[in-house]
Amino acid sequence: MGIKEAEAAIEAILFAMGDSVELEKIAKAIDQDTATTRKIIEGMMDHYRAKNRGIQIVELDGAFQLCTKSSLYEYLIRVAKQPKKITLSDVVMETLSIIAYKQPITKLEIEKIRGVKCDHAVNRLVEYDLVKELGRLDAPGRPLLFGTTEEFLRHFGLQSLEDLPIINPVQLEDFKAEAEEEVQQKLDVEV
Repeated sequence: MGIKEAEAAIEAILFAMGDSVELEKIAKAIDQDTATTRKIIEGMMDHYRAKNRGIQIVELDGAFQLCTKSSLYEYLIRVAKQPKKITLSDVVMETLSIIAYKQPITKLEIEKIRGVKCDHAVNRLVEYDLVKELGRLDAPGRPLLFGTTEEFLRHFGLQSLEDLPIINPVQLEDFKAEAEEEVQQKLDVEV
């Protein structure tokens, strides 16, 4: 199989599947090793990056997906009147950040970090397909564990969770101090 034929096969696979497809599955389908397949896909990604193209291939945690370029969503909206941009409130964004950095995590653990109930925020994130149930913790009550989805990676333009920004330790200490001060102020008011 030549490169052009392999590119056509990969394009057909990604288009037909709609969701992301693991590199190993693509390699097996085109009878190539993963290193060769990755090189072919990366060449295709460069080709799709041209400004006159409406689609792109994105990598999501070792898998690849054919997607519309986000800069062209307005044209899709004109036709479909559907793809609506997700707006995340500060509370939902804060909850999502905790889940992204601490996953797998239970609602109780999120609430301990935030200091308030998180049911609404977690439910909203599940509804937006940014967070999903990963299973249950082997502990009394068997609480649900939550983690991020491929849609989370896609939405924030990340290839994997390793691409999440690293939190500055000094800034982290400042955040902890602010949180402890807020808790103390709440305790003072209650007493």
